Amino acid sequence: MSTACIASIDQGTTSTRCILFGLDGSILGLGQKEHRQIYPQPGWVEHDAAEIWRNTQTVIREARIAAGEHVSIAAVGVTNQRETLAVWNRKSGAPYANAIVWQDTRTQAICDRLAGDAGTERFQAQTGLPLATYFSGPKLVWLLENVPGLRAAAESGEAICGTMESWILWNLSGGPDGGAHITDVTNASRTMWMDLNKLAWEPELLEAFGVPAGMLPSIVPSSAKTPWGYTATSGPFEARLPLCGAVGDQQAALIGQCCFESGEAKNTYGTGCFLLLNTGQTPVPSKAGLLTTVAYQFEGSPAVYALEGSVAIAGALIQWLRDNLQLIDSAPEVEALARSVADNGGVYLVPAFTGLFAPHWRPDARGVLCGLTQFATKAHIARASLEAVAYQVHDVLVAMAKDSGIALGTLRVDGGMAANDLLMQFQADLHGSPVIRPTVLETTALGAAYAAGLGAGLFSNLEDLRSHWRVERTFEPAMSAEKRDEHLAGWHKALERSFGWE
Repeated sequence: MSTACIASIDQGTTSTRCILFGLDGSILGLGQKEHRQIYPQPGWVEHDAAEIWRNTQTVIREARIAAGEHVSIAAVGVTNQRETLAVWNRKSGAPYANAIVWQDTRTQAICDRLAGDAGTERFQAQTGLPLATYFSGPKLVWLLENVPGLRAAAESGEAICGTMESWILWNLSGGPDGGAHITDVTNASRTMWMDLNKLAWEPELLEAFGVPAGMLPSIVPSSAKTPWGYTATSGPFEARLPLCGAVGDQQAALIGQCCFESGEAKNTYGTGCFLLLNTGQTPVPSKAGLLTTVAYQFEGSPAVYALEGSVAIAGALIQWLRDNLQLIDSAPEVEALARSVADNGGVYLVPAFTGLFAPHWRPDARGVLCGLTQFATKAHIARASLEAVAYQVHDVLVAMAKDSGIALGTLRVDGGMAANDLLMQFQADLHGSPVIRPTVLETTALGAAYAAGLGAGLFSNLEDLRSHWRVERTFEPAMSAEKRDEHLAGWHKALERSFGWE
């Protein structure tokens, strides 16, 4: 008897994966392949979309082989690195240029031009986003202005665009032979062209950016009861499977963590940190340096919104300890080194290597290591580094509570650094509420699988999904309020010292 499963394609910044999930959330098969990071100039980051599509086909086949013949794929979902934008020819499927990656900063002059006298908040009331190089909209403007022939091809309807889930789904469903050109509401909400309340492309915004509407994919829910298309039998699945789940990576992690109630939040600890707070069916404008975004929409139900805060340096700080300072030989060693001392010894580290993101938004900030005495050792620096990640997350959590008016309860965590028990305990101590680590940390890919499974009717409802979510460990706060205030006072002094270096 075959085992039903869902194929989740996780198209990330450094690699593409395909994971086959059983309906209980178990991993039955996995394939993964890295792609090139292309840096044509300082500040420019590109990916070859054609290479990513080739890799996608490879990892699908790898996952199917790993799972064996006893599994039966019932639906397909896709999650993706958000804001990375590709442009390609509708008839041939060939990209006009490399995809511009979310980290790319070449569009700063375009953002300044669009801001004009109105400033970076010009479109924020409609889109939930400030004008920034991070988002997809300015990237397409740059491509239209700099790729020869692209503007004419766009005006004629031959050139189309999309974020990476659009590219993958278009190719999976046939490409030039009638491929579905769609984007889900979460990815559309990161372009600066979608009205958050209407969940539709806003003509005034497209006109302001100079973007032909015919280039854009149709906006669809994150989970579809009626599939947007089916995989081609000649493709890597070798079967006609429904494509019915698509969601941006951080929103996918929110779904994978089953944060379906207003006030539930998750944090992903990766190279940086991404916190999302479910705020319910009404978008909450931010006055504290956060983004307002769509969390998800399941077909037949209203959209759910989120506040999002990002921290630039988290896991990257541990890599810095290893590669630049050579205090450790491998990243996992940092916990044992930090545990070898009872506390931080008065040492604080602010990892503002490229400025500070939410909620401070201080591009002029630079890294600071302070509070040093002759008593300090590399163990204190290691402990201060882990604590720095927790402090940054805490600052975002405070901003979220201020914006939303929601008393934040438990924080659900995932990502590589979530395996660090010392960090998770300190996070719980600062937050004053439990930090919960699930059994399955592959929450991004799992969220896309859940979205596809809901659409395909493999799950009855959200309660069905919750029944599969399992807690691996709960970290209860154990620090006194007095001690917590002392720690935070030291952090805030260190923060002040990091400001104003440029």
